[in-house]
Amino acid sequence: MRETSILCLPIGAIEQHGAHLPLNTDVVVAEELTRRIVARWGDELDLWQLPTIAVSLSREHDWAPGTLSLSIANFVALLRDLARDIVRALPARNLVIVNGHGGNRGVLDNLLHELAGDFSLNACVIHPFDLSKVATQATSPDVHGGKSETSVMLALAPHLVRRNMIAAPSPPPDNDAISALIFDRGVSFPWRTDDPRLTASGAIGEAQAASAELGQAIVDSVVAETGGVLRRLLQNPRPPSASPQFR
Repeated sequence: MRETSILCLPIGAIEQHGAHLPLNTDVVVAEELTRRIVARWGDELDLWQLPTIAVSLSREHDWAPGTLSLSIANFVALLRDLARDIVRALPARNLVIVNGHGGNRGVLDNLLHELAGDFSLNACVIHPFDLSKVATQATSPDVHGGKSETSVMLALAPHLVRRNMIAAPSPPPDNDAISALIFDRGVSFPWRTDDPRLTASGAIGEAQAASAELGQAIVDSVVAETGGVLRRLLQNPRPPSASPQFR
């Protein structure tokens, strides 16, 4: 391992995904995508896979049995402690976080600045379902446990998908409410998956339209697109040296 090596950190979540997907769906997705990214780009760009962080920020699902969540403060503290130990124990100063859970995004986007300023880590976050260039042809908002996520699980871990429990949403969700509460860029709401306007099952999207073929296409697209992300990361200016109080 060298200073220019790239560390790859999968972050998942333990949370409900409707009746058809397991609690560790986001762990499986983050870890398996990272494995494939390392297999594809590891020799060329010197990638190393770190152990997976399984529990993250899942308060929007805390109504459901089995869901586990850290507080924001403890999530940030965990990642800062890990960054500090990476700098202590390893020569690599490049970090790619493969984020399997959309609920982590806002915190991770801000944490990148601290990883650079406090620990001199050149880091970025990959959000796989947004990075993919595959057109899913979803006819309703695909948010959680829906067409894309179920398809990827059918490609990566079909034995964990309860196919007999995949069903069309009933009653149909209020697409206007989903757009207003989740996708409106002008305002943020603490939306939850026990809100009957959004879902009656805990999943939001058309899981019944999922397929392993679509899932494999999404996986292949994410792995391919990650090559450009890694090259951009290596082109970034080196972060300033960490302040002594953070070493």
